[in-house]
Amino acid sequence: MWFIRFVSSSIGKKLIMGMTGLLLFLFLCTHAAGNATIYMSSKIFQGYADELHSHPLIVIVFSLAIFILFVIHVGLGLYLFLENRRDIANRYAVTTRVVENSFASRTMPYTGLFILLFVLVHVFSFTFGPKDVLINETVKTMLSGFFYGLFYIVSFAILAIHLSHGFWSMLQTFGINHPRYNVLIARLTYIIPVSFLLLFGGIPLYFMSGAGASF
Repeated sequence: MWFIRFVSSSIGKKLIMGMTGLLLFLFLCTHAAGNATIYMSSKIFQGYADELHSHPLIVIVFSLAIFILFVIHVGLGLYLFLENRRDIANRYAVTTRVVENSFASRTMPYTGLFILLFVLVHVFSFTFGPKDVLINETVKTMLSGFFYGLFYIVSFAILAIHLSHGFWSMLQTFGINHPRYNVLIARLTYIIPVSFLLLFGGIPLYFMSGAGASF
């Protein structure tokens, strides 16, 4: 069967890894846009959350799709990591890159597993939180706490490290590698992860510092 042969091939694995990574990246962008409303006001953020959850079927289907993508991406990533350790000559990562970030590339499986841990904690804390408490109140209470807020900041710092290599690797998989664009790619390798870190990591700092006291 052609699909089995495709998935079993080196190119197939890279493309699946790249596609799942791209879809998760797009989800992260939409999630960032929604979470940015926290900086506006609790009313705007609550309105966003209420509108989102007023379509439960869409939320369930979308959440299931993201979960499947996450499992495929993490599972395939670990498989490729172990496969590469067995066969150093056929490494998944391209050996020559625009911006060398060997630390990020070496730690991809570990940062990926930490992100998985964060997602599980995040989903458990907010999705299965008290039903009689508004989500804006839950967000403020949870992220105002020192240890929980610190966990969030560290988690998004690790996500930034993961993305600094993952974003570049995804572009290489899709063949986006040209001298005309290499300088831009090199800059985006750092700009995009840092942007997510500032937006998401800034939320617990917003509450912990007292800036969000009126939220």
